Amino acid sequence: MADAQDILFEVEFKAHRRDFYGNPFSLTLREKDWVIVEAERGEDMGFVHMLIDPEAKFKSRPNKVRPILRSATDDDCFKMSKNREMEKESLEHCKVLVGQHGLQMKLVDVEYQFDLNKMTYYFTADERVDFRALVKDLASHYRTRIELRQIGVRDEARRIGGYGICGLQQCCNTFIREFEPISTQLARDQNLSLNPAKISGNCGRLLCCLLYEQNHYAETIRRFPEVGAEIDTPTGRGTVEAVNVFQQYMVIRLEEGTERLTWKDWVQHEKKKQFTAALKARMNHPKSE
Repeated sequence: MADAQDILFEVEFKAHRRDFYGNPFSLTLREKDWVIVEAERGEDMGFVHMLIDPEAKFKSRPNKVRPILRSATDDDCFKMSKNREMEKESLEHCKVLVGQHGLQMKLVDVEYQFDLNKMTYYFTADERVDFRALVKDLASHYRTRIELRQIGVRDEARRIGGYGICGLQQCCNTFIREFEPISTQLARDQNLSLNPAKISGNCGRLLCCLLYEQNHYAETIRRFPEVGAEIDTPTGRGTVEAVNVFQQYMVIRLEEGTERLTWKDWVQHEKKKQFTAALKARMNHPKSE
């Protein structure tokens, strides 16, 4: 079993922001435990989202991590709740200043660092925004370090949260750490409608699941005959009209109509056909004694 100091901890903060931390003080921690961690300047507070074994291999493993300093107390949790209340007021105040400065930007969220040493405002904008005067006004009012961070619409959806058309919580709020490029070719490969309303997420961009489900589609489709191919079925010869990847069946067009043929039944039929052909070949060409 790995030593407690070697285990990486993924800690989650407000709006599903996550980062990796070490446990140099050998604290006894479990998932969902609230902890105080070292921040760039000061301390921050979040909860343990996941424990990661040091032998685990993953794409974004960091070379250096900051430490978890201690477990959070009830007083820490109370302070965090007060910070969340102040964030609401700060967001509204900043929106007023944005209007006064005439900036073309949409404020999405604000996040206080636990010790109030930094405030981070998240916004979206179509173009580059000169917010230096805005930062100056905010710093003068709150007397702390101010950071304005421009994010994309996918990050906006992640911070706001929500549920997808599948009825489940957004993938970016559960397990996706980094966004990757997604193209409509993925939807074509998966025989999906190209209607934007059906293949777009809450962010207005193509669904993230199109990418991470692609391998499953590719591996499954490879086992079936191509759409349009003519095949022999237990009820006669027909043409493959469609393939249902998840339920593992084909829709076959026959002279008298259509039928569903599962992959398992088709494989069994092909094996039976091959066995019959091999048996006939042996009967027609018996081995000489």
